[in-house]
Order: sequence, then C-alpha cells, then structure tokens
Amino acid sequence: MIARPTIRRLSGHVIDLIAAGEVIERPAAALKELLENAIDSGADRIEIALLAGGTGRIEVVDNGCGMTPDELLLAVERHCTSKLIDDTLVQIKTLGFRGEALPSIGASARLRLTSRTPHADTAWLLAVDGGIITPPVPTAGVPGTRAVVEDLFFATPARRKFLKSPRVEAGHAESTVRRLALAAPHCAFLLRMDDRVVLDLPVQTPLSRAQAILNETDALHPLDEQRQELHLTGFLAGPACTRSTATGQFFLVNDRPVSDPVLKTAIRIAYRPLIEPGRQPVVALHLRMPMEALDVNVHPAKTELRFADEAAVRSLVIGALQRGLGRGAGGGGQRISLQRARPAIHYPPPESHPPVTPVSPVPQRVQGGFADTGETFAPAARRLEPPVAAPSVSGQSYPLGAAVAQVLDTYIIAVAEDGDLVLVDQHAAHERLTHERLLGQFGAGRIRAQRLLLPEVVDLPSRQADQLLLHREMLSTLGLEIETFGGGSILLRTMPDLLQGSDPSTLLRDLAEELFDDPDLTPGDASAVERRMDAAIARMACHGSIRAGRRLNADEMSALLRQMEQTPRAATCSHGRPTWLKLSRTELERLFGRIR
Repeated sequence: MIARPTIRRLSGHVIDLIAAGEVIERPAAALKELLENAIDSGADRIEIALLAGGTGRIEVVDNGCGMTPDELLLAVERHCTSKLIDDTLVQIKTLGFRGEALPSIGASARLRLTSRTPHADTAWLLAVDGGIITPPVPTAGVPGTRAVVEDLFFATPARRKFLKSPRVEAGHAESTVRRLALAAPHCAFLLRMDDRVVLDLPVQTPLSRAQAILNETDALHPLDEQRQELHLTGFLAGPACTRSTATGQFFLVNDRPVSDPVLKTAIRIAYRPLIEPGRQPVVALHLRMPMEALDVNVHPAKTELRFADEAAVRSLVIGALQRGLGRGAGGGGQRISLQRARPAIHYPPPESHPPVTPVSPVPQRVQGGFADTGETFAPAARRLEPPVAAPSVSGQSYPLGAAVAQVLDTYIIAVAEDGDLVLVDQHAAHERLTHERLLGQFGAGRIRAQRLLLPEVVDLPSRQADQLLLHREMLSTLGLEIETFGGGSILLRTMPDLLQGSDPSTLLRDLAEELFDDPDLTPGDASAVERRMDAAIARMACHGSIRAGRRLNADEMSALLRQMEQTPRAATCSHGRPTWLKLSRTELERLFGRIR
C-alpha cells in the first residue's frame, strides 16, 4: 500500500525559492526589478552594466533617494515595501509594490546592495547569498543605490539550465531597458554590455525618447485622444513603416510598461487594412486611466493587467489609431533607405521613353477621370472619378509637388515643394484611392453598381460557386448581383461603378478565395463577415485600378497626386506597400558620392 501523504509547512527558504522562480525567470527579469526600484527611487540617471547578457553579472547604479541601514534590511525581507499608500492594492502609482524583487534575487543569486541617503555621512553595504543575509556595514559610496547581482541561479541550478546563450539573454535585457527607458524620459539611461556602450540616452522629451527607442527619427506621428476618463497619447509610424516582429510596439498604462492582449489586438485591427500580412506596425502608446479601472496585481512580473472595461479600451485605441492613420499622402511618406536602395539603373531604348512634360504643381480641374483629356482608357485601367473638383490654388499646399515625368509607364516622378524628389507607384496609389471610395460607398449603405448590358457567366469550382450563392445578399452590398447558372457557373448581372472594365471572372474567383476561406463564415454572422469585408474591398480595388504599364499624360499624373493628398491612408496601397517614396537633396548627393 502507498503510504498516506501528510501535509507539512514548507521552510521559509523553500518558500523563498519558489517565489523567486515566479519573479526572476532570467537575467532580464532581475534587471527589470532593479530598474523599477531605481526609477521609483526618484533617480534621474541610471547606469547599467551587464556581463555575458546578465548571466555573469548585473550592475545597476542610480542617484535616487537611497536607503538607511534599517531600510536595507527590510528591503531584502519578503513583502516589505515603501510603495503602497494603503492596503487596497488600488492606488498603485509606482512600478514596484509587491515587496518580492530583492528577496527573490537574493534567494537565487549573490546580491550586494550599497546605498546612501543624501544627508548621510556614509554609505552602507548589505550582502545576500542564496537567502543568507549579512547585516549592513559602513562603506564608501555616493548618494543613491548600487545593486550588483552575480552567480544568478547558483542556489537554483535547475533554473540555470534553462538559460539561453549570452547573446540571447543580452537581447532580452536590452529590450527590458528600452521599455523602461520609454516609460521614464525624465531619466537618463546608460547601458553597457561587456564594456560596450549599447544605449546612452540623456533626459529627453517623450517624442525624442520614442524616436530613440523605436529607431525612427521622422516617421512618427503624435497621437492624443481622450474619451471620458480614458486618455491615450503616444506616437505611431505610418503603415509603410513596418517590421517583421512586434519588437517595435511599446505599451504603457499609467506609466507602467505592459504586455497586454487587449492592446495588441486593438493595434492589429487598426492596422490590418493598411499593412501586408505578416508585418508588424511600429507604435508607442500610453494609456492613462483611473486606478480603480484596472488591476495590476495579476502576475508577480507586473507586466500583465486587467481592465474593468476592455471594450471601452479596445474601442478607444482602434478609433484613435484609425483616425491617426487616416491622413492623405501629404501627411507623411517613406524616405528611401540608402542601405537598401542602391538603384540598378536600366535605360530603355529611346523610342520607348515616355514624354517628359513639366507640370505645374497647381492641380487641373478634374472632371471625368484623372483629367478631362478625352482619351479612352483600356479595360481595367479606367479613369478615376474624383469625389469633388480639385481645390483652388490660393493658400493650398501640395506636399507631393509637381509631376514632371513618367518612367517605365509605371512610376511618376515629381518634385515636392521643398525640392525633394518624389516617386509614385501609379497602380498602388490608384488602388488606395479606389479602395477608399469603395469603403465610403459601403459605409453609406451600399456600393453603387451598374447593370451589365450582357450578364457575365463565370465558371468556378462548385464549392466556391456554392459559397458565393450562399452569401449573395452580402455580395449585393458590394455591388455584385449574382445568381446560379447551373453547375459551378455563376451569372453576374451588376458590377460596381468604380470597377467597370475589370475582368468579372478574375474578380469573382479572387473574392471567393478572399471571403470564404474562413471556415467560421456563415450567413447572418455579421462579425465574421466584417472580418473579411475590408479584405474583399481591397481585392476589388486592386481589380479596379490603373495598371503598371499604362501611360499617363501630364494632367492625369498631376490629378493623381492631388487626389492622393486628399485621400485618407494614401501612403500605402490596400496590401500595405508604399505608394510613394521621397529622396531628399542630402540622400541624392550621397548616392552620387558628393557627400558621405
């Protein structure tokens, strides 16, 4: 028979080791706790030195308020803190508050704390080795606190086996410093790794700190919106500035760096119509809200939280980002990176060169297309129908400048007002214009359609045809009226006005793939349909846009630039690719070797 187990009380040492495993899982976690203590101490300068990514040594020096000998002893005792003003765990205004960080580090490593208050005659040194405390002794030291951690996890060898290489651990540590540095622009940060300076940040404005942390100098746009007691500020990069991972996304809630699924989801939804699948936007957001409206005491690491009203937070973030992104092409573009844009120049035969016609930056009056030239466009490259006539010239700004040429029958060359060179992809730009018009009509209730003189018969695989017919009511709101024609054939009776001239069969096949590869999509499921609607409209916009290879005249090029400046989200096409790029004089001179 198996002996009956008995319940026993764990020793204080074992309790400390268990708790340490929750708080300190890798060097970056220990560094995070030390940095939070330094920021909470009122420091305006923090220096960090790491060896082997923190696996060898972690040192954090601050010029904060310091600690007395008695406070040093309490600081390494579990659940002792100076940061809670009451016992409700609601009014938490500091980064730390649980009183677990230093005891956890001391339980699993060798910890040395040297601290001195501003008016003390001497500093005091306290040592903790695997939970064993050596009382404070006088020592030399300047006001502030110096924390040194060595032999991390020597007391918990099982945890040490799971450490990654020093290079990987260094990456996590640097990310930790960057997150906290973003949260405290009032504080200078110096980070050394193996005697190499990695970060040297002075006291900065929030914008300068965001630019330094995100490695973006001129692509960030400010954000400031308030809804009742929720206040969202921060900076966002345009949709043409993306990364392959989410390392360029930073979230603060009441000055606390967090990793929250609600905020991540909101950002993904806001950027989804604008960026390529698999790419990640670049943002730094700070949400301020009443302390009573969230719970930060969710996990010992304090990076997770719960919102009392997740829907309100999600709605504010999505709406604010969409409004921030909803600017015309004049609201910011993408400069060419010289490291990835050494152009290979190809010269086509002279007879294939399009005419180079100087164009005034003053827009032409647009009527039936880009400009009223009387020229007939080829199918799938019909003339654009602008919503209004072009604006008057007085006091008007034209950031994309004057179109001067078209090259390869695909790219428009323009000179901006500041003299910079602007390159426009005509298909990508027109695709965005068409997309926004389709969205506007859809938002008004229904996309305007025109009945075909001869209905088009489109043959599809039976599964796709059945799905299209199953959702014919939804398709009718997109301007596509269909009915069965037997077997896998579909009879198309109407096409959206903006897509006249497009190939109906290709359009329906693409829509079948775009809309109905979602197994959860069922008739009447509004949320599921909404998930795919913008993607479907984006696919329709692509079919209704002028193509690369279509030669434009001077008036058409100029009209395209003017409409881009007036159209929301015109910096990228419907698939997230840039519609225009800019080269400054400095960048041109560097390309030609005039400067270095």
